[in-house]
Amino acid sequence: MLLLGTIAAFAQLPPQPAPALPVRPVQPAPPAPRDTANYLITVKWVDSKAGTNSLKVLTSEGSFSLDTIHSSVRINENDIPTTVSFNGSINPLGPEKAGLKVFLGRTVPYVTGTYSGGTGGGSSSYQQMRVGFDSAFTVTFGKPLVIQADQNGEVSILVKREEN
Repeated sequence: MLLLGTIAAFAQLPPQPAPALPVRPVQPAPPAPRDTANYLITVKWVDSKAGTNSLKVLTSEGSFSLDTIHSSVRINENDIPTTVSFNGSINPLGPEKAGLKVFLGRTVPYVTGTYSGGTGGGSSSYQQMRVGFDSAFTVTFGKPLVIQADQNGEVSILVKREEN
């Protein structure tokens, strides 16, 4: 009978939990290497009066900005500089296309008043006005795209992806 009581006592013991395994922190997977590249952006504008002009900017993904002197206008024997501004951002959408947001503009001097001096010579006052084009579009690498056209000319843009 003693044997039966011992078996009954073992049968009523609560189950023992399994030994705990050491906890290891989960390591995140390493980030995938970015497909980096540079982008050569060429803007060409054809003006019926001033001919053909162009500029090139090399940039990586993200924003870019260029402000430069383009030419000058003569007002009362003075050369007044005009500037060109080209800024925006490029966001690759895949190996062949990118989203492009740009502003292409320039400053244009204009006469705001004239007066004559006591010696018979005249002079003018002037101001600069900023004019331009602001837009967003999708480009295909290596394929030129006309982004503005009117009776005075047209503006085209070409983006080439440069592998590193």
